[in-house]
Amino acid sequence: MAKVKPFRGLRPPQEIAKELACLPYDVMNSEEAAQMAKGKETSLLRITRAEIECPGVDDIHSEAVYNKALENFRMFQEKGWLVQDDTPRYYIYAQTMNGRTQYGIVGGAACSDYEEGLIKKHELTRPEKEEDRMVLTRYLDANIEPVFFAYKAVSEIDAIVEEVVTNNTPDYDFTAEDGFGHHFWVVYDADKNKAIETLFEEKVPCTYVADGHHRTAAAARIGIEKTAQNPNHTGEEEYNFFMAVHFPDNQLQIIDYNRLVTDLNGLSDTTFLAELNKAFEVENMGTEIYKPGRLHEFSLYLSGSWYKLTARQGTFNDEDPIGVLDVTILSEQVLGPLLDITDLRTSKRIDFVGGIRGLGELKKRVDSGEMKAAFALYPVSMQQLINIADSGNIMPPKTTWFEPKLRSGLLIHKLG
Repeated sequence: MAKVKPFRGLRPPQEIAKELACLPYDVMNSEEAAQMAKGKETSLLRITRAEIECPGVDDIHSEAVYNKALENFRMFQEKGWLVQDDTPRYYIYAQTMNGRTQYGIVGGAACSDYEEGLIKKHELTRPEKEEDRMVLTRYLDANIEPVFFAYKAVSEIDAIVEEVVTNNTPDYDFTAEDGFGHHFWVVYDADKNKAIETLFEEKVPCTYVADGHHRTAAAARIGIEKTAQNPNHTGEEEYNFFMAVHFPDNQLQIIDYNRLVTDLNGLSDTTFLAELNKAFEVENMGTEIYKPGRLHEFSLYLSGSWYKLTARQGTFNDEDPIGVLDVTILSEQVLGPLLDITDLRTSKRIDFVGGIRGLGELKKRVDSGEMKAAFALYPVSMQQLINIADSGNIMPPKTTWFEPKLRSGLLIHKLG
């Protein structure tokens, strides 16, 4: 069963929470991070993307950047911008998007659960991104950003969450610049804390990585590393756990994750469309943005026109949890055989855009000449994700996209 422990969170005073909180490190580049932090002295981006304070440093993974992150982390604590709670607790973090709110429990997930497969993953990780988060965690000796987990809903946990949020004023409550609401409660009641811990132990057989595979893998590896370094290891040290927000599966919604390619592998537009017609029914939809409306339907943007692509029978396997996925169809029928893009994790000829940016972002990048063509996909379901994770299979890279993204800085987990 899942081990999810309370911990002594490091968090900001209420009056600076909105400014300190930021998007996760991996949804922006350095220039965007610098713009987001501009005029915000307490932005956590000064720790998670410390290269913005290292002028003249070209390598964002350099020792100078990590040292600056540590310097700023210590400074935030010295100035009282981050203060540690005196007692281990759980926390409730809710997010509101388009009028719907999802409620998660923040607790320490066990590194041993990841190693034993009780924390189930559905995507492969990229070694360089995993290593970057490990190095930052070593420098800070803290999980600076949460990961996003799901679990199969438990009514008794739902009841505790509902009681806390209904009868208590949030410790933090703000709407971010993107229009998404963020609400946060500390669970102060000792009996409720104990009940949450017991319910996870007794009612939640496993958890699922929804978003944050690299941070999860890095945190688990840090736990193993620290275990080997400690001759008096007991298994109860803080480094045996890492910070995760656990959302019940019935509150979550996955949105589309789309693809752009730099070229057509030497094919003309006409030849490419003719080749596509072998695996898809191809229909020209004109110049207005076209969004796929169901599974096995794609949209293609190419040379100013949108096309509806409907996968033909025989191009997918509804009995295979991986073979049924639209990302699999696209890879096996288009990206590999036609465009010679076989490794989505390393190829420089493909890029990915979360559906939250809208299909207009795809159009803009193709029209600018930066990319040659774009493919929009219908999103996978939460049940598909769970089926794949339960079967032990791995989705192709960049299959899922969850929104809203968790805000970093509302809570930090110190490992020492």
